[in-house]
Amino acid sequence: MEPLTNQILLENLTKKFGDSLFDIWEPYGLLTLTTTRDSLLPLLEYLYHDEYMQMNFLTTMCGVHYPEKQDAELGVVYHVHSLVHNVRIRIKIFFPIEDPRVPTLTNLYSTANWMERETYDFYGVIFEGHPNLIRILNVEDMNYHPLRKQYALEDGTREDKVDTFFGR
Repeated sequence: MEPLTNQILLENLTKKFGDSLFDIWEPYGLLTLTTTRDSLLPLLEYLYHDEYMQMNFLTTMCGVHYPEKQDAELGVVYHVHSLVHNVRIRIKIFFPIEDPRVPTLTNLYSTANWMERETYDFYGVIFEGHPNLIRILNVEDMNYHPLRKQYALEDGTREDKVDTFFGR
């Protein structure tokens, strides 16, 4: 069997998904691409079930918040790994903060269960079809998502700090 490379991986994905893949690049040799919410699950199912690629391990996933990106403020980043070929791919999706819905991957990857709960807890991304989407690290009655960039990092009213000590 021929070893899987980023070029072969990208060729296979481009043939199958074409225009739904964009922002494709290879920082530090890691094939990275962005796709749409609608294409995410078919794309990952294809990578998982393809007999040659065998991208069947979800290494990590996390939420991101870019408040300055109009209609794409929230996103989820997935890292999928082929243990057979030792090849990874990073897949990103972005969507409006007013519609934070993404299909769950728990039916495909068992590791998605806790990672999706953590992303929901900290960013408010709703994973449709998740078997138990509840907070995992914060208290249940918390009414906000702490990693969204909606709050100042420092208390601007403090008078006991001297800015010169902080390089400002």
